[in-house]
Amino acid sequence: MRIDASVPLAWSFGDSPALADELLELTLRGEKTAMASALWEFEIDGDPLPQPGELAIVLDGAGAPRALIRTTEVEIVPFEDVSPEHAALEGEGDRSLDYWRAEHERAWRGSLEHTPYDFDTKMPVVCERFELLSPLSC
Repeated sequence: MRIDASVPLAWSFGDSPALADELLELTLRGEKTAMASALWEFEIDGDPLPQPGELAIVLDGAGAPRALIRTTEVEIVPFEDVSPEHAALEGEGDRSLDYWRAEHERAWRGSLEHTPYDFDTKMPVVCERFELLSPLSC
């Protein structure tokens, strides 16, 4: 029997320590079970796309490991086609699609600003669902 001994990637949610802590707390409470990333950010950074079954360590805003999650589903869709269900599973704000669109447009306009890409409603979005396997102690 072969055991995969690879170390999970470690990262934090969001674009600031405060947002990382806020989104981590939603995850630990079970209110956040999905996330979205701009496909172009994976291309720019040279990072592989998430795959179902992969594990990840979620860090808090100070960089401490706080949760172990497993990706359960990955779908790439245009920004304008992200579903209300996915927006709600992200657990942020009022959990509406309107809130999700406004916050993600703001974030991606900023993160793509100095890249060859510009925010566009047709831009590809990596919609990922995950499950919390274990909270981690600092």
